[in-house]
Amino acid sequence: MPLEALRSDTTPPGLHYVLTHFDIPFIDAEHWHLWIGGAVQRSFELSLRALLRAPSITLPVTLECAGNGRSLLRPRPLSQPWVLEGVGTAVWTGVPLAYLLTRAGVEDDAVEVVFTGADAGSQGGVAQQYARSLPIEEALRPDVVLAYRMNGADLPPQHGYPLRLVVPGWYGMASVKWLTSIKVLTKPYDGFQQAVAYRYQHDAEDPGTPVTWIKVRSLMVPPGVPDFFTRSRILPPGPVMLTGRAWSGQGAVQRVDVGIDGKWAAAHLEHPAAPFAWCAWSMPWVADPGEHELSCRATDASGAVQPLEPEWNYQGMGNNVVQRIKVSVA
Repeated sequence: MPLEALRSDTTPPGLHYVLTHFDIPFIDAEHWHLWIGGAVQRSFELSLRALLRAPSITLPVTLECAGNGRSLLRPRPLSQPWVLEGVGTAVWTGVPLAYLLTRAGVEDDAVEVVFTGADAGSQGGVAQQYARSLPIEEALRPDVVLAYRMNGADLPPQHGYPLRLVVPGWYGMASVKWLTSIKVLTKPYDGFQQAVAYRYQHDAEDPGTPVTWIKVRSLMVPPGVPDFFTRSRILPPGPVMLTGRAWSGQGAVQRVDVGIDGKWAAAHLEHPAAPFAWCAWSMPWVADPGEHELSCRATDASGAVQPLEPEWNYQGMGNNVVQRIKVSVA
């Protein structure tokens, strides 16, 4: 997502970030079915037409890639080289997952629910369909949605048509696209994307801990205009309104501080459209001629604060380091 899109409450599908592990699958919605089974009292299949008749919810959700900020780490972990743009906020419409799990009748000994997509390939030498699981208590949250619309229209192919999972507050790897099946398990899922990928690790031998909730982050719309080649920012002297967005999966954003050449001041915060949607912030600045460094730093309700320096890990996950923008005022 280009950072200038931070100006909008809702990100258009073509600007919203996309990460696909394998090819985007072609799915004929007329013959597509979603299977729900495993440790349930009643297994069943649903067509898209049947899902469209089920109770639905609509909610704005900010999704962020767990690897966002990876390319800022040194040495850089080898994977998708995100800078800061692996994020977007869309309005998702679909069937509450809890509604279908309740209809299926989850068994008392269920511990996880695994979601499998139609996208297939090989990663780490393992042939697989992309699949991830959620703890049963997370899967039964009322705001976890099986989405078939994005911003009021059918899902675009790259965003999971005809059906995807959206897990508010969790990094994007949990929101499995191109869903084909939902299986309730009585033991933890140990597939590649759960047990090997998306872990906070010190090194390759460390089993690590799983990536889950989105860490607190704020981003600023780069002010002024860019130099074509370097992308450094140029703006005239005088008053300018600095703006951006902030979000967290671990509690509402309580504060955003804006740094001007290392001196911090609190920005004005707007209310978010929903608990897991980003909120707007703004702060006026009178730009003096010369070279300056701008930054922004968010704090959430859990007390978590963005770090001033990146915290390295082997897979490059969850790097929510403070954004820094160099500007030339002349």
